[in-house]
Amino acid sequence: METILIVEDDAAMLRGLKDNFEYEGYTVITAEEGEEGLNAALDGHPDLILLDIMLPKINGYEICRLIRKEKLDMPIIMLTAKGQESDIVLGLNLGADDYVTKPFSIKELLARVEAFLRRRRQAEPDVFEFGNARLDISARTFTRKGKELKLSPKEFKLLHLFLKRPGRALTRDEILNKVWGYDCLVTPRTIDRFVNTLRNKIEPDPHHPTYIHTIREIGYKFTLPSNSI
Repeated sequence: METILIVEDDAAMLRGLKDNFEYEGYTVITAEEGEEGLNAALDGHPDLILLDIMLPKINGYEICRLIRKEKLDMPIIMLTAKGQESDIVLGLNLGADDYVTKPFSIKELLARVEAFLRRRRQAEPDVFEFGNARLDISARTFTRKGKELKLSPKEFKLLHLFLKRPGRALTRDEILNKVWGYDCLVTPRTIDRFVNTLRNKIEPDPHHPTYIHTIREIGYKFTLPSNSI
């Protein structure tokens, strides 16, 4: 399931939201103040953000503006105690996709989040092809030269992450957050080991990678040849 970032300074509400979304199967990242929330959004690239407006250090409006300035397009739902039309319009003009006014129904919020993520999923292809390899998301299969090869769940998720972001440098922290989640105790060495294992399965020559390239002191980048889909 997708990763949701919740930025909320009310500890009780934050805990309640986290518990409900984790119960539904989402990976949840939390932050209790604006600067921490902004860093989590920029570094972790969550699939959706629930963003309170009134936050310490940096308010929700400014967080939303800075996220959009970085060309990040994940849905942002504002959580606000303010019901005035001008406040709502300001959030939407800064790049928010929707808003809910406190107090709100958790069932309604869950439904809104699922609707946004469902549309986002439908915008992504179910099948990725590169070279003589094919990753089918719906069937959960990976084939190379027409032969199915077994990928572990983490290898499958790692390859999917690379294919969704071709040509982009991915830090080890971003890979960790997207594939393993924030709460998992995984070291950079573990990530490197998984990347090497994946290379052995997808690369024509794992010692001279065509697709997964190491970026020194940063992480990895997946490069698609010009003739790949």
